[in-house]
Amino acid sequence: MESVFILATIIYVFSCVCYFGYLFFQKTVLQRIAAGLMIAGFALHTVSLVACGVRAGNFPVNNLHETLSVTAWAVAAVFLAFFFKYKLKILGIFAAPLITLTMIVANQIPKPISQDPQLLKSWWLAAHITTIFFGNAAFALACGLGMLYLLQESAIKKKTRGFFFSRLPSLDLLDTTGYACIVVGFSMITIGLITGVVYAKAIWGRFWSWDPKEVWSAITWLFYAALLHERLTVGWRGRRMAIMAMIGFGVLLFTFFGVNFLLKGHHGTFTAI
Repeated sequence: MESVFILATIIYVFSCVCYFGYLFFQKTVLQRIAAGLMIAGFALHTVSLVACGVRAGNFPVNNLHETLSVTAWAVAAVFLAFFFKYKLKILGIFAAPLITLTMIVANQIPKPISQDPQLLKSWWLAAHITTIFFGNAAFALACGLGMLYLLQESAIKKKTRGFFFSRLPSLDLLDTTGYACIVVGFSMITIGLITGVVYAKAIWGRFWSWDPKEVWSAITWLFYAALLHERLTVGWRGRRMAIMAMIGFGVLLFTFFGVNFLLKGHHGTFTAI
């Protein structure tokens, strides 16, 4: 199924090009083509992942190539869900390049098996990985919406109101959608952490072992928990919320990549677990 994976990557590239064309030329037809290509790429990507999982006999996160592939797939899935929910067409200018870049990098990475396949054959682990990836994808989109919010806010403050003002939606819609992404992401990683500790108990005989990945996952959870708490109790909105969403994504990236490469633990170096 390597050819299907490559074809999905190519379609994502064309979707990315069309989204940037829509940004510059504001032609509805370009946005529709971009969205259609995104859906087609996602469908082929899904077929590729299913085939990979069936061939390996487990969830396809055996190495960094597969982990990045699932990451791109999760971002595409969450993006399409929010696209149909909020009709936020312009979000594609962040999601499509992120998906495309992740797929291109995955294509360049060798595919060694770095995990015991038996460890990956668990429904608890499948639930853990799936929800964590969806949560991370939602947080990535929240970061993108935060960036778009800051761009639109800057455009509104300028007397001349330049390039982005007419191309981006209202600040209220960007803020509301970003908040929805954080709520979804937080819900997903909460489920992911719960299923993860249950799986840890079954495999390693303990719920918590102070593994670096566990510690930083907890830090990420606490960061977003605090962010939601401030939103609901103090009323954090707008610029502050956008900046915190971007900082939170930075913490998430370190948890996802930095911990795996810089700190040693029983979680796989080339996987998400």
